[in-house]
Amino acid sequence: MKATTSLASSLRSFFRLFTVVSAIGTGLALTAVVQGAVDGPRWLLMLGLPVTALALTAFGRVAEDMKSGVAPGLRSGGPRAFAPAVVNGVQAVNKENGRPATDGQAVKSVFAFDLTVLTDDLPPYRIEVRHPLDLQGLLHRSRAVVEYDPEQPWRVVIPNNPPREWLARANSLTPPTAEVKRRGGGVPAGFRALVSGVVIAAVLLVLVRVLG
Repeated sequence: MKATTSLASSLRSFFRLFTVVSAIGTGLALTAVVQGAVDGPRWLLMLGLPVTALALTAFGRVAEDMKSGVAPGLRSGGPRAFAPAVVNGVQAVNKENGRPATDGQAVKSVFAFDLTVLTDDLPPYRIEVRHPLDLQGLLHRSRAVVEYDPEQPWRVVIPNNPPREWLARANSLTPPTAEVKRRGGGVPAGFRALVSGVVIAAVLLVLVRVLG
């Protein structure tokens, strides 16, 4: 148990460090673009443009995925909790574009599980979880057990072998009667790094002006 806790703590520290490094890298790239475009030298612009474009593309892709209502995976070392869920529907979709697939056995096909998650601490919410396997036999069941991140509840996965007590709880679940909204991501992953990078770039550009 102590080893697991130590590993989780180490992973959290790693991702905090990664966020700091990403913020510094983004800040330096933005500084290079602005400084290179305004005062030169031009090599700063040529160096900063591709790095900035790559960073913005990565941040935008993550943000778009979170708006789609498709659940991303759990964070390494992040908190976890089980919850029962109602299975609203299951269909085979193309894993690249999310469109319905005619052949559920195709290599590029995955199952899209439309779930209503009912946690103890949050209002019920709908989320789509994709996986290449029919986990928990949900093609023929109306109830499921999910594992989610209490700090970022849009991160949901379907465990293959959930605890029996949670299976029993899911089987006795009463679906909510009110309309349930589809859950999107909160603050996109990498948002803090992007904002911090902009702040770092602004500070560096001011310093260049003052000291230059």
